[in-house]
Amino acid sequence: MQQKQQGITLISMIFILGMIAFFTLIVLKVSPIYMNHSKVVHALETLKHRTDIEKKSKREVWISLNKQFNMNYVYDVKKKDVKITSRGGYLKVQIVYHVKEPFIGNLSVWVDFDDYIEVGVK
Repeated sequence: MQQKQQGITLISMIFILGMIAFFTLIVLKVSPIYMNHSKVVHALETLKHRTDIEKKSKREVWISLNKQFNMNYVYDVKKKDVKITSRGGYLKVQIVYHVKEPFIGNLSVWVDFDDYIEVGVK
């Protein structure tokens, strides 16, 4: 009587471990990008809840936002990525930026972000 062999082959085991390593690498490369993005969102929310922020000049708004970025070590957002619209008692701050993180060899992970806040009456 012959017994059937059971279990996975060495090639199957290598393939499974390779897939696990690949997805682990993706998580390790992408998660810091989203953690930094949460700091950007937090800076916008902090700005939104400041009193009389809609009455400040564009320069004052940028200085306040930049201080938040500096305190939280946000380096991905530059001044050219921030659009501030201010009219009377209305303020809109929009941040559109992207992050490119090298992945493997000449492959990279590219992530786009577009966030904004509105304060006051339009």
